[in-house]
Amino acid sequence: MMSSALRVASAGVKKHGRGKVTRANATGIEFHKSKGQHILKNPHIIESIVQKAGIKSTDVVLEIGPGTGNLTAKLLEVAKKVIAYEVDPRMVLELQRRFQGTPQASQLQVVQGDVLKHDLPYFDVCVSNTPYQISSPLTFKLLSHRPLFRAAILMFQREFAMRLVAKPKESLYCRLTVNTQLLARVSHLLKVGKNNFKPPPKVESSVVRIEPRHPPVQVNFTEWDGLVRLCFSRKNKTLGAIFKQNACLDLLEKNYRKFLQLEASGATAGRGHQGEGTMEILDQKRLGLSDLADRGKFKDYVLNVLREGDFGDRRSSKLDQEDFLELLARFNAAGLHFK
Repeated sequence: MMSSALRVASAGVKKHGRGKVTRANATGIEFHKSKGQHILKNPHIIESIVQKAGIKSTDVVLEIGPGTGNLTAKLLEVAKKVIAYEVDPRMVLELQRRFQGTPQASQLQVVQGDVLKHDLPYFDVCVSNTPYQISSPLTFKLLSHRPLFRAAILMFQREFAMRLVAKPKESLYCRLTVNTQLLARVSHLLKVGKNNFKPPPKVESSVVRIEPRHPPVQVNFTEWDGLVRLCFSRKNKTLGAIFKQNACLDLLEKNYRKFLQLEASGATAGRGHQGEGTMEILDQKRLGLSDLADRGKFKDYVLNVLREGDFGDRRSSKLDQEDFLELLARFNAAGLHFK
């Protein structure tokens, strides 16, 4: 699944029914398109990726999907150590053969297996030509890693990459955008056309730079993601229209009952992030458990939180990070949670 890599080789293409493969003549290895294995045949792009990674001589570099090791070789020229995760045992063997007996052999650690199923080691910089099917889980696995790394230079499908860097009001702005940009600064580095690969993928690619925020934003990410998920369920509808839907009210009411019970027992949950410019709702009159039998009363309670913050007529597609942080703080202050 994950043996996609930045690879350079002279290759001939052979068709094998539905599961097409490309055989690299130099190594005899078949590359499976179904597993996201595409050879990057342009050495200038490899050089550009290494340069833009800004690797120091003291850095430990994490590489995802090294393949036959062309990018690995470039990384070893500038890094102190490269830890390469490769799921395909054929590629692992090829890497071991390629660097065995070389001065770089002691700098390279190859780990065979699915990187999503491994606890990651310490690293300073990550470099990956990411298989399309793991783009999102890999991104958030990296961003949840501690200690925080300095930067990740990742190649993605072009549309996925542009979602990561999108701004409010842009068509690709979405839940993925907001969640990623909460945790990191993301910038677009370069486009990589599909004809730079062999076999060429069906879509264009892009390389992005992801830098985790230091220090991280202090917010309960489960709550944050719950709110953002609801808001982007209909990103072009007003928040007032979204939060009056029965499914949304059912979720909020269930969590509100738990909140009241915890508050009554003296174990009230934290109020969430209080960022700059965010005001607590001090004058909010909370409902009691007995009031929840009246759905209309609870709906008005929820919508009043939106009205007090002037969010009722706004749309998720036009809200920025600070807007979402304020919205979450207002809901939490009113006892409304998204876990």
